[in-house]
Amino acid sequence: MGRTRAHARRIDEIGTPRFQPPKRPGIFLLNFSTMKIIHRIILSAVLVTSLLSIPVSHAQKNIAPSQKFLIFAGTYTNKTQSKGIYSLDFDAATGKLTLKGLAAETPDPSWVIIHPSGKFLYAANETGKASTVSAFGLDPKSGKLTPLNQMSPQGEDPCYLSFDKTGKYLFAANYSSGTVTAFPILSDGKLGKPTATPKNQGTLGPNKERQEAPHAHWIEPSADNRSVYVADLALDRILIYKFDAATGALAQGTPVDQFSATLAPGTGPRHAVFAPNGKFMYVLSEMSSSVTVFANDPQNTFRSVQEISALPPGYKARNDAAEIALHPSGNFLYTANRGEDTIAVFSVDHQSGKLTHLENVPTQGKEPRNFVIDPTGKYLLAENENSDTIVEFKIDPATGKLTPTGDVVQVPAPVCLTFLAK
Repeated sequence: MGRTRAHARRIDEIGTPRFQPPKRPGIFLLNFSTMKIIHRIILSAVLVTSLLSIPVSHAQKNIAPSQKFLIFAGTYTNKTQSKGIYSLDFDAATGKLTLKGLAAETPDPSWVIIHPSGKFLYAANETGKASTVSAFGLDPKSGKLTPLNQMSPQGEDPCYLSFDKTGKYLFAANYSSGTVTAFPILSDGKLGKPTATPKNQGTLGPNKERQEAPHAHWIEPSADNRSVYVADLALDRILIYKFDAATGALAQGTPVDQFSATLAPGTGPRHAVFAPNGKFMYVLSEMSSSVTVFANDPQNTFRSVQEISALPPGYKARNDAAEIALHPSGNFLYTANRGEDTIAVFSVDHQSGKLTHLENVPTQGKEPRNFVIDPTGKYLLAENENSDTIVEFKIDPATGKLTPTGDVVQVPAPVCLTFLAK
């Protein structure tokens, strides 16, 4: 089992309509010239006043995006040295990664996610029948987390969390029980009682050992917030649930479910990402260590256009694919291999959506369950669960290829990272 994000900004330019002076000459033309001078003086004064009223830190942020981030690391605590969630400082300008310390003590927080407000963090406590989802208050200065409350996910082993597009609901994928859960997020950041906990349904895959029952592994909302996508490892499908943002209800079935993406039997889908333009979905399959590319047709029907291995030709040893992410540019795609212990790098064809394999780069550790690309797109951080390390790689902006920077931080059993801009 196992358990990631880049944001694009659009700048809208507003043109100023030209003033048409009166056709008659004379005093009106003189007044117009005078008015233009006065108008410029007033605008200059307003501009200076406005700049003086802006705090220096805000002005700097307007000049350039943030290069400094607070990172929270989710870990496994069972039979490890970890105590819970750890915080780190990261400077994207220099690539410097520094461990701050323990942010909160909590059992097996295998997936952590920060609310869009930046005020709260939520963790999936993957502890079998005792599993919970925890809410924390977040102090961005100290990097400390304050427990708010815990709720049962009404299932076992939550392994992935996400928010709906309004930030009013938290979704959880429960691996062992094959269910998904929707929680309302209250005004104080606490989690309310679940509004829905449906169980995944469908035909099981051929692997009797690993596909013996539904296993929800990933959940994300659609762009319009009317549906929720769920990867089920045992059903070899990306299911689609109807979502009601007014009530928090989730419902599987026709007509939405008939548009779900179906993978080859026995592939075992784990996580997925969407192209920035929404035209393509990339599904990483844990069991086959492959990426399946789906074209997203106008009515949200998914058709497979490519399946490509994340392993080099001839590789026969044990491997479990773990994580997938697109570069913020959309030009490159990355996946993690546990067994080969590498990050696979692909280039992306924007027209067809198809991938070309470029390289597999060793993560310098064992079992890279998760990795993340920093929000600036300059670095990739790979977490080696069984080596207790986070290893940093520089991303070549032209080729997408990875080069280790030599920066390695010791964190016990790291399996998830999430960023908060300072």
